[in-house]
Amino acid sequence: MAYDEHTAERIRTILTEKRVDFSERNMMGGRIFFVDDKMLCGIHIDKKFGDQLMMARIGEVAYEKEIEKEACLPMDFTGRPMRGYIFITPDGIDQDKDLSYWLDVCLAFNPLAKASPRKKKLKKK
Repeated sequence: MAYDEHTAERIRTILTEKRVDFSERNMMGGRIFFVDDKMLCGIHIDKKFGDQLMMARIGEVAYEKEIEKEACLPMDFTGRPMRGYIFITPDGIDQDKDLSYWLDVCLAFNPLAKASPRKKKLKKK
């Protein structure tokens, strides 16, 4: 899994300071953070971009406003932008106040987000 542990620790610290109950796990080639069993944000080293990107789940309404910011890119794992998600470049999360801002945007959308259905584990015979 390729992600910057220092950035992961900064996310943990800010979420803890905000008194957010969260979990995290390695997924999609990076580290993903969850609130209420719903994806909040994630970080990974993007081979195409050549540096770390933060993935933010912000919803379609916030997307229209935030995508105009210089540090934002469409999230396009599959070659097509995913609606309601953006990538944030390192310049956009370099300062703790900026990272906190993006976590607030993600947290504001989280209650509206739908949780992905859990996959059932197959029993071995």
